[in-house]
Amino acid sequence: MFLVTIAAGIGIEENLKQFILVLLVSLSVATLSQSVSWFRQIPYTLLLVIAGLGLAFIDVRLVNLSPPLILFIFLPPLLFEAAWNMQWPALKRDLVPISIYAVFGVVISVAGTALALWQLAGISLATALLIGASVSATDPVSVIALFRELGVEKRLSMLMEGESLFNDGIAVVAFTFLVGFSFGTTEFTIQSLIVEFLTFVGIGIGVGIFIGFGISYLTQRFDLPFVEQSITLISAYGAYLVAEDLGGSGVIAVVITGLILGNFGSRIGMNPRTRVVVTEFWEFVAFFLNSIVFLLIGDQISFAGLGENLGSIAIAIAAVILTRALAIYGLGGLCNWLAKSEISLPDQTVLWWGGLRGSVSIALALSIPTGLPNREATIAIVFGVVLFTLLVQGVTTKTLLEKLGLLSDRTQRQEYLEAIARRVTINRILNHLSQAAINPEIEPEYYQQLTDRLQEELDSVQKEIDQMYARHPQLHEFSVNQLQKDLVAIEDDTYAEFVRKGWLNESPSSLLDDVFKQESAIPAEGK
Repeated sequence: MFLVTIAAGIGIEENLKQFILVLLVSLSVATLSQSVSWFRQIPYTLLLVIAGLGLAFIDVRLVNLSPPLILFIFLPPLLFEAAWNMQWPALKRDLVPISIYAVFGVVISVAGTALALWQLAGISLATALLIGASVSATDPVSVIALFRELGVEKRLSMLMEGESLFNDGIAVVAFTFLVGFSFGTTEFTIQSLIVEFLTFVGIGIGVGIFIGFGISYLTQRFDLPFVEQSITLISAYGAYLVAEDLGGSGVIAVVITGLILGNFGSRIGMNPRTRVVVTEFWEFVAFFLNSIVFLLIGDQISFAGLGENLGSIAIAIAAVILTRALAIYGLGGLCNWLAKSEISLPDQTVLWWGGLRGSVSIALALSIPTGLPNREATIAIVFGVVLFTLLVQGVTTKTLLEKLGLLSDRTQRQEYLEAIARRVTINRILNHLSQAAINPEIEPEYYQQLTDRLQEELDSVQKEIDQMYARHPQLHEFSVNQLQKDLVAIEDDTYAEFVRKGWLNESPSSLLDDVFKQESAIPAEGK
């Protein structure tokens, strides 16, 4: 017993050393990306993949985690953080295209990729279907990290993030079903597939709703920021574990829990200060885990396996790109026709090219049972596809956004918001100077000079803002949207205060939603 305890202690020490090594490499890459101007052109997450590839090339393996452990450690908190920050009104607006992309996009990807590998690469149909299922889901970790780093326009980011968050569950259903089909333990019928899919998704949604609303009402009863912060962390892992144990989708459970807590629980159960604390905590968690997971993606690559399957990898990459185009453009046109989604052609192009694959695809491939034939070739092909999407599509996505003019608005808005911030700051300083008692040790002339200088600066900032409005008329709509968001936040906080005090059982429906709809219905010349 004593020897077992010593061995366990040595194992923990070795794991801790490996973990610290991973952190040191990740932080070194983060520092390099900000210190060297050339590296700033490449998103930080992709630099981590490249660093991991370099370590794999010299056969330095940082850590060896099993695929289920990778999914369990990294996926729940990263999904929760994305869902926590996702605004329900914006998600609700695009729920139809997101749902269609998540379901039918996966079906098109699995079928098209499998057909290409079966017919062109000579791979058996069962193996080709497994590869298709592994690479069918755009990885939320990869996509969200890249889009946030590039500062993609909010609605486009919502479409991509929403699809990525929900199609994981669909891909996992397809993968699980196809593994059973390969072993002959699952009967291939449309009816059984639909039943399994509905059960898998339904359990995930049910668990997410139960945990999300349960914690929302629990946090109403106390105001302890660090306790509430810890509860959200437990809820992320708890929702994933409970749903998986019940035979449902842990991914969907985490997403639903995060959506409810971020849009409902944080409003009725947390004061504004606590919400800020929790949000900053999850931003740190996302940065911390992203720094590790992208490094490990590169570190797990087997170059020998890639070299032996180059032809099949090339066919798989072409099939993934073509089926993604078919899904995005075809289903996008359908959504525009049926639901009036108004997804523009440039947005569809970014959705197509920005459909990165990452840690989820790799974890699914590595989880293929050892008894299945061609397992190593399957893993190599999936790794090859993931590498291409991260290092080719990921690196060129920023250039594509610039060519399509989808990053220019962000630059204008950032400059505009900086000017607004300076104007507000100067006004507050002037207001303080006008109300503060004059310090007898300071000459009155100094106060006057300071006031005059600040007033000149204020006039200069205001002139700059006026010029921005003249050059970019769309900033007016942006200002209106910002004002509406501020007003909605005030309304939500007011209702939440009444709920916390027990004067209301739940928040009433939004008054401002109706006001904004009536306002937008008024013709421009009538305003």
